[in-house]
Amino acid sequence: MQTDITDEYMKRMLGTVKPYTLVVLRTTPKRAEPGSDAIIWEHGRRLFQLRRDGKMCIVGPSADRGEIAGIGIFVTGVDETREIMEGDPAVRAGVLTYDIHTIVGYPGDALAR
Repeated sequence: MQTDITDEYMKRMLGTVKPYTLVVLRTTPKRAEPGSDAIIWEHGRRLFQLRRDGKMCIVGPSADRGEIAGIGIFVTGVDETREIMEGDPAVRAGVLTYDIHTIVGYPGDALAR
């Protein structure tokens, strides 16, 4: 059964939002240099660790190989997320840069299967 999206429903849902931190990763010219694939591999390993440790709920590499390398959604605050990203092997090597944004999500939000 489809529920109408009433003003009351929207107000109730807006009261349930939870904070997250969005990281947008961008490639740099160093991504084309020899050895960058190995750095990206270790970057990926670290992302899997962050997911396993519950600090990151979504990791999404970009499939189009453009300027945006991918996104990550963290459950950590901005300061902790910045600290995490500054320790990332690809950021330290200058292969990737990042922007951080505070966002909110609703309980039950999930990627479609």
